[in-house]
Amino acid sequence: MTTNLAVLGAQWGDEGKGKIVDLLTPHFSIVARYQGGHNAGHTVYVNGTKFILRLIPSGILHDSVTCVIGNGVVIDPQALFGEIDELTKNGIDVGNRILISDKAHLILPYHRDLDLLSEARRGERKIGTTSRGIGPAYEDKIARRGIRVGDIENPKGLAQNIRDNVTARNRLVQDNTMDWKPVLEQLLTYAERMRPMMRDVSVLLNDAIRAGKPILFEGAQGTLLDIDHGTYPYVTSSNASVGGVCTGLGIPPRAIGRVLGVVKAYTTRVGEGPLPTELSGEMGNRLRESGNEYGAVTGRPRRCGWYDAVAVRYGVRINGLDGLALTKLDVLDGLDRIDICTSYACDGRTLTEFPSDTGQLAACQPIYETMPGWAAPTAGARTFDQLPAAARKYIARLEELSGVRATIVSTGSERDDTVIREDVLRIADFGLRR
Repeated sequence: MTTNLAVLGAQWGDEGKGKIVDLLTPHFSIVARYQGGHNAGHTVYVNGTKFILRLIPSGILHDSVTCVIGNGVVIDPQALFGEIDELTKNGIDVGNRILISDKAHLILPYHRDLDLLSEARRGERKIGTTSRGIGPAYEDKIARRGIRVGDIENPKGLAQNIRDNVTARNRLVQDNTMDWKPVLEQLLTYAERMRPMMRDVSVLLNDAIRAGKPILFEGAQGTLLDIDHGTYPYVTSSNASVGGVCTGLGIPPRAIGRVLGVVKAYTTRVGEGPLPTELSGEMGNRLRESGNEYGAVTGRPRRCGWYDAVAVRYGVRINGLDGLALTKLDVLDGLDRIDICTSYACDGRTLTEFPSDTGQLAACQPIYETMPGWAAPTAGARTFDQLPAAARKYIARLEELSGVRATIVSTGSERDDTVIREDVLRIADFGLRR
């Protein structure tokens, strides 16, 4: 029997969640996204074709699956329909398979202006946001002045709210003035396409759970970017950890079932904030180029470093992970030696737990142990035995340090470049057989 499964990032995002969700999707009836916005960039390769999914769940590439966007997501209508149109152009029949929560908040043009203004005012203390209006939309939500998808059914109230919000924007952005009427007109145009997709997602998902339909819950970003549990203030504006599943979709905790954390075989981060294992020079560039570590949404180069077991252990604890999906193992092919950060040195102490204080984390120095690399390629391996002995030992050590087994190992960008291990976590419960 297939159980419901949450798939989320256990590092600083960009772990390869898109591929893992796409790989698992055929064994689920619904894929539901629970937080974030179009600042996410989930990349999936199918038969050599590259798809970048920002708002739409990564299960959309499978034509029998319903994709749900929950109330915890902030939606830019322009981005949503641009993505739908791009999928259609590439032969993906979206049809009526995308449903959105009537409680999800909308990103409107003034949010993007406020995002740029906020980042500019921070100066050297900038966060490194994608400047797509995500943060200001969540700010409006918390301040109880946000506009939700369901508000399109009340044009009079919608007009007043947009007028008030644009007026507030104009007080802050003084170098140019925005007219609220075109914002309203554009949104009402989008509303015609959006209305058939609107649902009470909580009712929809709870009905599906009672009917025994398996659901995959898809997260965006990563645990260390979580607004509460990440490296604050260098975080995203939503709960990227497992708690966001319940609040972002309106389901009870017991409905989650299992939790799979996606981690890279090394560490990356986009934007500002501490990264204890960050590498500069030749090795950092080597990981970046071999791993194509550039943002799927922004194109920004990612900061790269060795695997940080302290950070991953934190992700295991916060999310109660049942297993790991280890991605980009093939990027390490050909290295003579590979370092693993097992603890931190800070103020004369050795830390084995991830610090709560970002300033303390920034002062930490990684304590490494070194393992031999492997010359034979892992790229394209489909079974665990096909991996070089040194690669298998590396995986075993990562499992030992995290306390969780690697149930899936990705060895390339295509769906089939994947090792699925049947011997852990009753993997048959996920409906997978190799």
